[in-house]
Amino acid sequence: MIQDPPAKSIWNIPNALTALRFVLAIVVFVLIPLQWFFAAFVVFVIAASTDWIDGYWARRFGQTTQLGRIFDPFVDKIIICGAFIFLAAESGSGIVAWMAVVVVAREMLVTALRGFIEQHGGDFSAKMSGKLKMVFQCIAAGASLLVLSYADAPPPDWMAGTLVVSVWLAVLSTIYSGLEYVVVALRSLQQAG
Repeated sequence: MIQDPPAKSIWNIPNALTALRFVLAIVVFVLIPLQWFFAAFVVFVIAASTDWIDGYWARRFGQTTQLGRIFDPFVDKIIICGAFIFLAAESGSGIVAWMAVVVVAREMLVTALRGFIEQHGGDFSAKMSGKLKMVFQCIAAGASLLVLSYADAPPPDWMAGTLVVSVWLAVLSTIYSGLEYVVVALRSLQQAG
């Protein structure tokens, strides 16, 4: 008698890392209003790093799960949107409210489009522009936290410059990748009739 292969456990290393990243995101959101910016930077870097590790582990060892497919991008959105929202509230962060709105709006739009397209059988896989956007957003948030950590003295010129460049790269790549997903969604809708 042939037996079905054992079901994949949702309690695996990639999903545990994603859960850890969620907890670390909450820690970052507590540290920013307390103005413990360097500690927030360290925790943010650890959280952002686990995103790459859990994805690699899941693919390398065949531990992808339906939970991971939903939970991982959700936590990515929480940490990035939350970081931009909290940083927009801090004077001197280099991030202003409208930038946080752009980031949150793009994530909401792409999530809605992905759900609609995949529900109708279309492919709405992640694009390279979306991955680059995430990299630029992480650099911008990290640079902002580092600049804010210089409470008693101005940050070095190179750091202030990095902040400005990374924030604008994050905003522009957010807009570009959002528009790219809109175009893909429109094409899928036209093909579906």
